[in-house]
Amino acid sequence: MDFLDEPFPDVGTYEDFHTIDWLREKSRDTDRHRKITSKSKESIWEFIKSLLDAWSGWVVMLLIGLLAGTLAGVIDLAVDWMTDLKEGVCLSAFWYSHEQCCWTSNETTFEDRDKCPLWQKWSELLVNQSEGASAYILNYLMYILWALLFAFLAVSLVRVFAPYACGSGIPEIKTILSGFIIRGYLGKWTLLIKTVTLVLVVSSGLSLGKEGPLVHVACCCGNFFSSLFSKYSKNEGKRREVLSAAAAAGVSVAFGAPIGGVLFSLEEVSYYFPLKTLWRSFFAALVAAFTLRSINPFGNSRLVLFYVEYHTPWRRKTTRLGKYPVLEVIVVTAITAIIAYPNPYTRQSTSELISELFNDCGALESSQLCDYINDPNMTRPVDDIPDRPAGVGVYTAMWQLALALIFKIVITIFTFGMKIPSGLFIPSMAVGAMAGRMVGIGVEQLAYHHHDWIIFRNWCRPGADCVTPGLYAMVGAAACLGGVTRMTVSLVVIMFELTGGLEYIVPLMAAAVTSKWVADAFGKEGIYEAHIHLNGYPFLDVKDEFTHRTLATDVMRPRRGEPPLSVLTQDSMTVEDVETLIKETDYNGFPVVVSRDSERLIGFAQRRELILAIKNARQRQEGIVSNSIMYFTEEPPELPANSPHPLKLRRILNLSPFTVTDHTPMETVVDIFRKLGLRQCLVTRSGRLLGIITKKDVLRHMAQMANQDPESIMFN
Repeated sequence: MDFLDEPFPDVGTYEDFHTIDWLREKSRDTDRHRKITSKSKESIWEFIKSLLDAWSGWVVMLLIGLLAGTLAGVIDLAVDWMTDLKEGVCLSAFWYSHEQCCWTSNETTFEDRDKCPLWQKWSELLVNQSEGASAYILNYLMYILWALLFAFLAVSLVRVFAPYACGSGIPEIKTILSGFIIRGYLGKWTLLIKTVTLVLVVSSGLSLGKEGPLVHVACCCGNFFSSLFSKYSKNEGKRREVLSAAAAAGVSVAFGAPIGGVLFSLEEVSYYFPLKTLWRSFFAALVAAFTLRSINPFGNSRLVLFYVEYHTPWRRKTTRLGKYPVLEVIVVTAITAIIAYPNPYTRQSTSELISELFNDCGALESSQLCDYINDPNMTRPVDDIPDRPAGVGVYTAMWQLALALIFKIVITIFTFGMKIPSGLFIPSMAVGAMAGRMVGIGVEQLAYHHHDWIIFRNWCRPGADCVTPGLYAMVGAAACLGGVTRMTVSLVVIMFELTGGLEYIVPLMAAAVTSKWVADAFGKEGIYEAHIHLNGYPFLDVKDEFTHRTLATDVMRPRRGEPPLSVLTQDSMTVEDVETLIKETDYNGFPVVVSRDSERLIGFAQRRELILAIKNARQRQEGIVSNSIMYFTEEPPELPANSPHPLKLRRILNLSPFTVTDHTPMETVVDIFRKLGLRQCLVTRSGRLLGIITKKDVLRHMAQMANQDPESIMFN
């Protein structure tokens, strides 16, 4: 009897830092579905079970949307409170933010809506002074101390409890969705610590955002709920369908853009995205958005205070400061707080900054950016204010924005890669928005003072509102973000959903395409792909082109001068022989041939399943010893009468491994690996085994052809 007729623990699973076999996972799911369909005709109970199995995917999507939306709402509320805590405290309820505190005050007026007796700055609370040098210095010191405390707590929690919680998570999620296994990256501890530390680092005022990490948080939710359903927990391919939908839900709550979230998952993150995953992704994103809207963290029925950011961290590998992650975070936080406090555009949260830069100047705006000189004889309605000459406040804001722009660019470079959760969207958006607003104000003043110039003559008449600086800021933000991430379609949709400006689709599209062209002139990689290559993840990007005229025989192993390929024979090796081969090598699997003389291919056996099969056979099957013959055929070989009981392992043998001939162009091989998600393919000639090509071999060869270091691919 074949003891493998009954499944044993861990069969079909993968080791850490290995790639899944997409074809096998697809085949296993097809067999499972066929079995359920067959059983559903036997009884009512089996029919009900089949319905539950069919609906389990939608249930998982519902749960992901609910939890992701709830966590995003809690994070937004906590960040709002802790950011304001650096400047003061609410006397009526210390857990209220500045805005919430003033909502409850009956003494707040519209003109002084940011001031109310219930909210006191630290100088007022500690020394009963609100003005003067001593009050400013005390508030300055409290701002720095709170920032340092938040940052220290964040980096300590990440370092001690969940090292995988650092960074944004998008590069690793892209790699995981391509079929790579990183145990613990989407675990429960990572979910908990990333949620808590995300609040801390954003509140500290560091130049980073929370949107990218929110995608990681949502994927952790997806992984958790996948483990509750055997349909997904026992099939890594199906699990990745759930994670793709979870990524869409993460973007949905990060930006309040459910459609943009689905497109982002499709365009930027997912490797395998069947049609049913599209519908389920949209459902999960919709539920998440509704949940966040129900919580209403900003009190304005919007899904986000404003509106965007993302992330991608660089992990430092060579800098001296990077060897001391806690000290690195403390130093960068201290520098950020010290420089940021004096400038109002760097002191406020980056989301609020972007919101202010995007806003058009209405009659009720009190921002310095709206300090224009008004015509006392103007009788136009407040929503049609003509271009006006800039006042003192606008010029002051211009040089403050210029300093803030330089500071943001420099400090962001040093902030990424630290061992804390960090997102890239908000800093990128802020840089682009500041540059865009300054350009917009410049063009606005040119149009006002020189409306007869040829570029303004046809569309800028005296007294007309022909230039909107806020639109320039929005286009600049989209352009900067597109240049960093190389996003196009999903970026335009996200920006549209954030701003609600359908009429701005054309300039946003032009900005996204132009920024991609300009950025591609410096290098084809977006920041996600660059991070993946920096960490050496085995990610085979579908966007990469391979046009070199090499053949499979040039890449396969073994090469000339190398030891022969390690193989198993179908019925002549003992258990001890196989155990010795496994012990002396670190290969993930072994081809099975008829004999070493003929080398005719029979199939392929995975290393992990061989180890588990032998271990379980020794425990459960009598007569299995070290010199027992292992065979992969249907019938056992003819053995002497006194021979020990043979071990049949045909059930773990892949009888249809993917093969190519030795003269197959590598362009075709690369395309096969991309589209089928292969771990390896065998190279044959006339049915005779010649060698093997693994995914890592393909990546090394592509790196070598691109004049890069082929040893930068570090994982199996």
